[in-house]
Amino acid sequence: MSLQRYLIKRLLLTVFILFSVSVLTFSLVALLPGNVVDYILQFQDVTPELRAELYDQYNLNEPIWTRYLLWVTDALQGDFGQSLISDRSVGGAIAGRLPQTVLLGMLGFAISIGIGIPAGVISAVNKGKTTDEVSRVAALLGIATPNFWLGLMLILVFSVELGWFRVIPPVDLPLLSFPMLKFMILPAITLGTASAALIMRLTRSAMVEQLNKDYVRTARAKGLSERTVIIKHVLRNSLISVVTVAALQIAFIVDGTVVVEQVFSWPGVGRLLIQAITQRDFPIIQAVVLLVATTIVFANLFADIIYSWLDPRIRY
Repeated sequence: MSLQRYLIKRLLLTVFILFSVSVLTFSLVALLPGNVVDYILQFQDVTPELRAELYDQYNLNEPIWTRYLLWVTDALQGDFGQSLISDRSVGGAIAGRLPQTVLLGMLGFAISIGIGIPAGVISAVNKGKTTDEVSRVAALLGIATPNFWLGLMLILVFSVELGWFRVIPPVDLPLLSFPMLKFMILPAITLGTASAALIMRLTRSAMVEQLNKDYVRTARAKGLSERTVIIKHVLRNSLISVVTVAALQIAFIVDGTVVVEQVFSWPGVGRLLIQAITQRDFPIIQAVVLLVATTIVFANLFADIIYSWLDPRIRY
């Protein structure tokens, strides 16, 4: 199968997955006991005429499949309705917080790659030595440690005890200003630790496998330096699987922002979702869940494209 046909096939599958996600996202809220109007009017004594008007406004008199079509048509145009709490447009509420989440996710991903791959290379080169054992234990701890607990410990040590970082994010400052970027160091470390540990273990396993192959012995026999053998040959061939898993880590980082933003009081989309859940703000919940699911689906698509480009055998 050619690369073009493979990409078309994956894109069609992605469209089907996104359709399924949208149906599930809408249904989970639409099938909850009660409805939006009941929640809005739960503490009010209103006339039947006002209730009927609100039912028409939210299309609650229509069949569920008609309501879904109306909702998904508006969603495709970027219109997710109005927030039930703030009476602000859902798109505006998400757009105001999206840059914070994107920047935090990018820093977390950079930390996971910047730590995971070098640590995996060092561990593989020193297989069986103390460095390898320490790296493997650290990787297991990184994977097993809940990110909310790690975030709290980082705040306790570096913010409360040492005073190196602020406990609460600075306000009224540009997102890329030095105080904001400094504050984001601890959340980014919390977000990227588990991914870094997983990438480190995968890099080590892939490199250990490559180091035992004939082409490595041939390269060494030709007189190539150990650095050239490791970097140019072994690491390059090992990155086929590592790059794929690294792309998939984007999905886990997106999920992790929900917890990390709450721990560090970071005003991002994840914290907006928590607030919407506690306040039962259904339009925001639907929009954020759909946004997160779409991001994860495209992260998987991106991983498949990279893998098929690095290793053409996957197309078959």
